[in-house]
Amino acid sequence: MSIVVTGATGHLGRLVVEQLLAAGTSAGDIAAVVRSKEKAVGLAEQGVELRIADYEAPETLAGAFTESDRVLLISGNEVGRRVQQHQAVIDAAKAAGVAQLAYTGVLGGPEADFRLADEHKATEQAILDSGLPYTFLRNGWYTENYTGNLAPVLEHGAVVANAGEGRVASAARADYAAAAAAVLTGEGHLGRSYELSGDTAWSLAEYAAEIAKQTGKDIAYTNLPAEAHQQILTGAGVPEAFAAILVDVDKAIERGLLARTNGDLSRLIGRPTTPLADTVAAALAQQ
Repeated sequence: MSIVVTGATGHLGRLVVEQLLAAGTSAGDIAAVVRSKEKAVGLAEQGVELRIADYEAPETLAGAFTESDRVLLISGNEVGRRVQQHQAVIDAAKAAGVAQLAYTGVLGGPEADFRLADEHKATEQAILDSGLPYTFLRNGWYTENYTGNLAPVLEHGAVVANAGEGRVASAARADYAAAAAAVLTGEGHLGRSYELSGDTAWSLAEYAAEIAKQTGKDIAYTNLPAEAHQQILTGAGVPEAFAAILVDVDKAIERGLLARTNGDLSRLIGRPTTPLADTVAAALAQQ
C-alpha cells in the first residue's frame, strides 16, 4: 500500500508529505503525483516515489494509482477548470480500485452557497457517484490566505475587504495538512465528512489589530461596498472573474459561513489549531 498525494509540490501537498514523514510513515510508502520531476527533486531525495501526471492530461493518470493506494486528491487551483480536472483523477482512481480517495473540499460542503464552493460540491458528488471509498476533508479558510498578502497591508496601513463584521475560523495550512495525514494513515475515516476549521473565529478588525500589535504600525480594517472592493482587486491585477469570486467569499464571511468551528480539525490532529497570532508572526518574519 502507498499513500499517494496529488499536487505534492504545491503549498498544501508539500506539507502533507512533511506531516506523513514526521508521523513516522516511511518515505518508501509515500508516492507524490507531480507534473514536474524537477520541482519534486526534494521529495525524491527523501525517498518519496514520484509519479508524473497532470490533471489536464487524463492519459498520464492511467498508471498513477494502484489498487491498495490511499489517495489524497488536493483540489486544483484553476477555478473554472477544476471539475473536469478532478474528474480525471476520480476516473483513474476508480479504474485502479483504490482503497481510499480523500478530497480537500470546502467548509460547509453541500450547504456552502458561495461561488467558490460550486466546483467542490460538484467534485464531492462525482466521488459519491464513483462508488469509491471516500473521505471528505472540508477545509475552512487558511490563515495564510490573509498573511500571504501582508505587503500591501503594511504599505497602506489597511486591511481591505467587504466582509463586514463577519468572523473567520481559520487555521494554518499545516493544521489542514496534519488532518489529511491523519485520515490517510488512520482507520475509521471511510465514508466520513469532516468540517475542518480553526478553534477560534476572528474578525478582520481583530486581524488588523493583531498586525498593528506585532508591528507597532497603525493598521485598520476598512470595510468597503462589494463593488468598490472588486475595483481595488482588479486594479491590483486580479482577473475580473476571480476578483468577483473573492468578493463573493467576503459576502459569505459576512453571513457567518466561514466562522463555523466544531472541533473536527483539532480532534483529528490531536492538538489545538495554530492561533492567528502565530501565523501573523511567522508571516511578518518573512517580510
